[in-house]
Amino acid sequence: QGCTQKYIVKNYFYYYLFKFSAALGEEIFYITFLPFTYWNIDHSVSRRMIIVWSIVMYIGQVSKDILKWPRPLSPPVVKLEMRTNAEYGMPSTHAMAATAISFSFFIATMNQYKYPLELGLVAAFVFSTLVCLSRLYTGMHTVLDVIGGALISAVLLVLLYPAWDTIDHLLLTSPFCPLFSIVVPLVLCYNYPKLDYYSPTRGDTTTILGAAAGATVGFWLNNQYAASAYTGKSIRPGFPLISSTMVFVLARFFVGILVVLLTRWLMKSMVLGMLGYRYKFPIRDLAARRRLEVEVPYKFVTYSSVGFTATVIVPLLHELLGLM
Repeated sequence: QGCTQKYIVKNYFYYYLFKFSAALGEEIFYITFLPFTYWNIDHSVSRRMIIVWSIVMYIGQVSKDILKWPRPLSPPVVKLEMRTNAEYGMPSTHAMAATAISFSFFIATMNQYKYPLELGLVAAFVFSTLVCLSRLYTGMHTVLDVIGGALISAVLLVLLYPAWDTIDHLLLTSPFCPLFSIVVPLVLCYNYPKLDYYSPTRGDTTTILGAAAGATVGFWLNNQYAASAYTGKSIRPGFPLISSTMVFVLARFFVGILVVLLTRWLMKSMVLGMLGYRYKFPIRDLAARRRLEVEVPYKFVTYSSVGFTATVIVPLLHELLGLM
């Protein structure tokens, strides 16, 4: 089902504000903000955000396809998005992601850096609220979907927080970490709840778990063979505006993003080409790319390569270019 209603924008401020806010819960935000935090702020903060983000998003995506609550009817609402319209509504994973990322960032940094706690709390609240409101404005969720998503994410944060340090330590030091980080997400992706029709939730979940798996293997590898995560060498001493010049911050970011995007493009082309050869379909065949035996491996390998590149290859390149 597509977006068939015609509409007239009467308030461009709200229109662009909430269209932008909606993007803060999508891939374009994840692929920029999470690596930026790792390259320029603090490795430990980035690790904790990725752990929370992947767990929260998996639970949210699976919950949608188990509950099968429909999205708002159109009409009366006008839907400003088309891609996610095929998904179910409850809970809002945009609301879950925004709540998880903003508040895990606040919790992870409040004891490491000196800044007004009230300011950090307000920033996390405003960020998550804007994303939640964007889902109502774009007609993609009901109020209950959004509240449910935010509450589920908050509960998961409370439950995960006491185990943060333990999970982080195990992922950095356990010899089984690389195997666990790859096998468990793959098993979860291949055993994703089945629907009567195609929905992008399985592909999106595979993307998230793949990126987290690649990043986790990178964290472990760095801790084993590069600077230990506990020595302080891999942890930034402060926020970028304080600890280094904006030139170095921007240089690290743009070099890193360029490499990450190039990795995504190369791996996607290679893996799809190999799968197309194996299962005898043209790369541009959208229906074939949605099949389980194609979608899961191509998205998992592509985005695990992205996560690994962001945590291992890009920092090595930064060091080689003198950007550290």
